[in-house]
Amino acid sequence: MNNKKKWSLTLLTVLFAALMFNSCKKQDFTTSTTTDVNILGYFEKNLDSFSLFKQILDRTETSAFLNAYGAYTCFAPTNSGVTSYLASLGAANVEAADINVLKEMVKFHLLTDTINTSSFKDGKLPVPTMQGQFLITGVATDANGASYTVNRQAAVTRSNIKTGNGIIHVITRVLVPANRTIAQQLEANPNYSIFVQALKETGYYTLLNTVNPDTTKRWKTVLAESNKALGDSGFTSYAALKARYSKTGNPANVADSLNIYVAYHILDGLKFLGDIITAPTHLTLQPQEVISTQLINEDVIVNEDVFNGILERGILLTRNISDNSATNGVWHDANAHFVAKFRKPTALYWDVCTFPEIMKLAAFYKKATFVFPRQSEADRPIKDINWEYTQFAATATYFYGGSGSTLTQNAVNFDVLTLPLGPPSRAKWFELTTPVIVKGRYKVWVCYSAQFAVLANVRVNGELMQRPVNFGEFKPAGTDAELESIGWKQYTVTVGGGRSASRLVGIVDIKTTQRQIIRFEPYQGTNAEGCRLDMIHFIPVDENQVSPKFRTDGTPVY
Repeated sequence: MNNKKKWSLTLLTVLFAALMFNSCKKQDFTTSTTTDVNILGYFEKNLDSFSLFKQILDRTETSAFLNAYGAYTCFAPTNSGVTSYLASLGAANVEAADINVLKEMVKFHLLTDTINTSSFKDGKLPVPTMQGQFLITGVATDANGASYTVNRQAAVTRSNIKTGNGIIHVITRVLVPANRTIAQQLEANPNYSIFVQALKETGYYTLLNTVNPDTTKRWKTVLAESNKALGDSGFTSYAALKARYSKTGNPANVADSLNIYVAYHILDGLKFLGDIITAPTHLTLQPQEVISTQLINEDVIVNEDVFNGILERGILLTRNISDNSATNGVWHDANAHFVAKFRKPTALYWDVCTFPEIMKLAAFYKKATFVFPRQSEADRPIKDINWEYTQFAATATYFYGGSGSTLTQNAVNFDVLTLPLGPPSRAKWFELTTPVIVKGRYKVWVCYSAQFAVLANVRVNGELMQRPVNFGEFKPAGTDAELESIGWKQYTVTVGGGRSASRLVGIVDIKTTQRQIIRFEPYQGTNAEGCRLDMIHFIPVDENQVSPKFRTDGTPVY
C-alpha cells in the first residue's frame, strides 16, 4: 500500500471515530429561533430607555414569558412615558401602583402575533391585545414630520425592532385601555347630549352600558349623531327630536319611530371602520333593516345607494373622531342625521350589463364586445359578478351584437352577458349581486337570449327557486295571459321569434332591504357561451308581471 492510500485510510478512520464519539454526546438545543436577544433581553440591554417598563414587567410577572420562545408584538413605552403614566395614577413609583391596574396595562401593550408596520392601516390592528381590546393605528403630522400613532394616545418613535421572539415598537406614552362603556363615553361628551337622551328614553342606554360576560354577545357598534349633526337637520333639542319621531308617545315602545331611529344606529358586533367597509351591508338592531356602506375616496360612507335609478347621497362617518373603543364595543361619529328608510316592495327591472367595469369603457359599452379575463382564482375582473374559475371558464364576456345579430337584435341595448357554463370543464356556478331590493315577496324572472341548451338551477340568497332555467329554450307562442299561466312572458316590445325569452323561476321572500345574491348552477349541458343573460326582473307578487315590456334602448312601455 502506498503512502497516499495509507493517509486516506487513516483520515477516514479518524473521521469515523469522531462521528461515533459525537453521536454519544448530549446535544444542546437552543430554545430560540434566532441568536438575537428576546424582547426582555432587548429591554435589559437598553435600560436607559426602558428600565421603568422592565420594572413593571417584573412586578406583573410578565418577564418570564417575554424571555421565552414565542411570537409577540410589544408596544414599549419609554421611561418618560411611564413616568407620566405613574403620575396620572398618583403613584410615586412602580411599587406604589395598583398591581391589577399594571397587569391590565401590560396586557394592553402585548399582542400574541408578530405585527410590523405593514399592518398599520388607518384603523384597528388585525389581532386583539392580550387584554382583549383592539389597538387602532393611524398617521399624524407635526413639525417633525409624519409618524405612526397608536390609539391616538402615543406616537411610534422606532418600529419593527426584531428580536428572537417577536417585534418591538417604541412609543412615547403608555397606552390606556378603555374603562368605560359606549354609553358612558357618549354621556361624558357634551357634543352628543341629544343622542344620549334618546338612548335613555328608548332604553338602549342600558344595553350600551352593560358589559356582557359572554363575549359572543358583549360587543356593539354605535353610529352616533352629534348635536351639530342633529341641529343641521333642525333638531336643536331632544324635545324637538321626540316631537318629530315619537308617534306613540312612548319611545321605549319598539314600534315607536324614535325607538326605530335609535335601533337603526346600533349594530351587533365589534365593527371598527376597517371592518365596516369589508361588507356592503350590516344588520342593525332594527329587525331586518340594514345600513349600506362604501369606501369612496378613503371616506367611509353609509347609505349611499342607487334606488330606481336615482342616487341617494349617503352619510360620512368622520374618520378622525370615529373608532372609539369602549369596554363593550366601539362607536363612530356620523356627520349628518339619518333614519331607517321604509319602502314598500318595488319592482326591479335589472339590465345585468349595466355594471361599472363595462360602462366606464366608452369605446365598448353599447358599441363592441369586450372580454373580461380572469387571471386567477382570487382575481375579480367584475366586482359584482363572480363565477367558478377553471381553465375553460376564465373569462366573462360583454357581448354586443347590435341590431344585426340574431342574438341581440331584441335585447335591451343590443347587449348580453355571456359566461362559459356547465360541468365538467366549464363553470359549475356563477352569481351576481343585484342592486338594492326592498324586502318583500317577489316573483323572479330570468330574461335571456336563447342559444345553447344549458339547464341551471337558480338560487336567491342561497334559497333554491322552484323552477330551473334552460338557456337554450325559446319562448313558446301565446297571449300574455297564456304565457304567464305557464311561467313565461314576452319581456321585449318586439317578439323576435321567441329567442328573447323570460322564464319565471320562482317566488322568493326578500327578508332584508339590501343588495341580494342570485346564483346559477348548471346541471345539464355545457358550452363556452352557455348563458346569454339580458335582464333579471324581481316583481312584487301582487303587481302586474308582464308590463312593462322593454324597447331595445331600455325604455319601458306600459
